[in-house]
Amino acid sequence: MKILITVLVTFFAGMGAGLGTGFAGMSAAAVISPMLITFLGMEPYMAVGIALASDVLASAVSAYTYGRNKNLDIKNGLVMMVSVLLFTMVGSYISSLVPSGTMGSFSVFMTFLLGVKFIVRPVMTTKESMQAVSVKKRLIQSVVCGVLIGFICGFVGAGGGMMMLLILTSVLGYELKTAVGTSVFIMSFTALTGALSHFAIGGAPDALVLVLCVVFTLIWARIAARFANKAEPAVLNRATGIVLVVLGTVVFVFSLF
Repeated sequence: MKILITVLVTFFAGMGAGLGTGFAGMSAAAVISPMLITFLGMEPYMAVGIALASDVLASAVSAYTYGRNKNLDIKNGLVMMVSVLLFTMVGSYISSLVPSGTMGSFSVFMTFLLGVKFIVRPVMTTKESMQAVSVKKRLIQSVVCGVLIGFICGFVGAGGGMMMLLILTSVLGYELKTAVGTSVFIMSFTALTGALSHFAIGGAPDALVLVLCVVFTLIWARIAARFANKAEPAVLNRATGIVLVVLGTVVFVFSLF
């Protein structure tokens, strides 16, 4: 009975996380962690470690799918990734000096509000308008935005994927597919770093839960990424918005238990 419950919980956690990753570059930690903690009674630190590990392959396969469809900005993505990783550590250090618990629901509300934003005000930027921005300006923007995203992620402890998607579409002017592709590309590296540090500090995770979460998240991320790359911009905005609103609502409900 315990194994059946574990399979069911990890299946639905992986489905939610995979859809969020494939459609919106969302971190699996936002969905998997609360479900493992609520339904399997897992220690929070280990739950986040498993969620981050699930994110690695799901984000990587999503990035590969977006890259194959020419919806990935690797050069600026690498620049942003370095800034994000460095300033996540800075934000994390400063967060340790501030009273905890002040911004615990940040990523949940961010997910919900961003979903509403994509439904009400879809991102209809074209690749042509994206490429009109000078290389130097885009490079500077990538560094500055990476610093901002990294600091917020380190300080709050969550919301990296959502912050990246919001800034890539609203500040850097990326069209939606390229924004998601670049976001999952960066997230695959940040998730790997986070997962390794969690397991190094907290010890080995539950092998069954880890394998199930990784496999289910990977499958659903692949399905979502393939659909997203074939969809028209209006359809993709609506689908992304609905997925984010549903996930934000579900995670909020789980957090009440």
